Amino acid sequence: MSTSPQPPTARTPGPDQPGPDPLDRVPNGGTRIRALVRLARRNVWRETRRSLLTSAAMVVGLALLILSRSLADGAHEDWIDTGVRIASGHLAVQAPGYQETLSFRNRMEPDAVARAEEALAALDGRFGDRLVSSRLSVQGLGSSASSALPILIEGVDPAVESRFSLLAQRVHEGRYLEPDDGAVAYVGAEFARRLGLRIGSRFVVTAQTASGDIEGQLLRVAGTFRFGIPEMDEGVIHIPRATAESWLGAPGAATTIAVLLSSSREVDPAVRTLEQALDGQGLRVLSWREASPELDSAVRMDDYGDYMFHIILFAIVALAILNSVLMAVLNRQREFGLLRALGLSSGETGALVLIEGILVTAFSGLVGVVLGFAVVWIFFRDGLDIRAFMDTEFTFSGIVMDPVMVPHLRFAHLVQGLIAIFVIGVLSSIYPAVHAARLDIAESVKFEN
Repeated sequence: MSTSPQPPTARTPGPDQPGPDPLDRVPNGGTRIRALVRLARRNVWRETRRSLLTSAAMVVGLALLILSRSLADGAHEDWIDTGVRIASGHLAVQAPGYQETLSFRNRMEPDAVARAEEALAALDGRFGDRLVSSRLSVQGLGSSASSALPILIEGVDPAVESRFSLLAQRVHEGRYLEPDDGAVAYVGAEFARRLGLRIGSRFVVTAQTASGDIEGQLLRVAGTFRFGIPEMDEGVIHIPRATAESWLGAPGAATTIAVLLSSSREVDPAVRTLEQALDGQGLRVLSWREASPELDSAVRMDDYGDYMFHIILFAIVALAILNSVLMAVLNRQREFGLLRALGLSSGETGALVLIEGILVTAFSGLVGVVLGFAVVWIFFRDGLDIRAFMDTEFTFSGIVMDPVMVPHLRFAHLVQGLIAIFVIGVLSSIYPAVHAARLDIAESVKFEN
């Protein structure tokens, strides 16, 4: 007796038996990934409150990063500008050994000065505005009838130095040097007080000249400055370079050719360009970091403090993201269990959570950048004034600081912040994604919120 074949009986898949794959319509790998992205995007949009709470930590963290980094960059640029204007500029050309000894014997003779000035032409048109100051400096002794002090005597071009040096802008009494001045000096207020000098008073400076003899020069006080740093106010004086050359017997010589650039960001390429131009000339090119190690240490120390602040900030942001995403996974166990029962693999379940974290991170990065820029532009574009908490000026590691910190936004630091937030968002989503991938299907479908 023949029997007709019976159609297969449809069976309902059990909790441990995968049913129809919800991604059956998208069998190839690339299309399945796109489907996971669409599913993740739908989940993010559907759970608006959860997504906003998760992204809030990243938005605030990135906005704070942009604000703190821009203020720190502005403060550092001000420190550098102040420091190089009282020292040897953003970069300096010297004879070998002068930076270490500050000895007048290690000076550049006229032919070396001419070669250096010719090489400086290589910077023309490449680094914006620049100012060059050729100085003849010597360690000596300043003395009057009442006292004597060791000092650094700098022979400068008054016309150039009045625009280059901040000392020329800190006149306390009298005036700065003028191009037609002769045997006059511009001295610190503390130096004048300790030697009992006033405007028009005469005193003697003594130093070793080019011939090796100790010779003195009579000078008259044209003006005094008060900078706020004791080492400057009592240990540095400016005299006309022509007077210094005649007294020291070194016409056309120089100890330092200081170059002031428009920004400290131009220093490294300018140093490389100048080193190539001076290759084999027996001269040394120093950046401000080498010429002013105290200033470099102050900037680096403040940078380390900023890095520690950012590490703590990012740790808090990472914990907040981890907590939010993990709680979301725990509250969605039934949803993940049903997706697994319908055919989603464990890897795809974890990838779904990870993609959701990436989408939220991308949105948070965009909003955080906009918020950070808005806060800097609206509230701090004219600077952060902290004069209410301290004096008009203050010093740090021997550098006079401006209490009004003007922010500087740098594209490189913005990119670093975005990368850091993205990495933190992804890393904070990995553990919840692994947890979702390891959920037991049978237990998950029985889970009740």
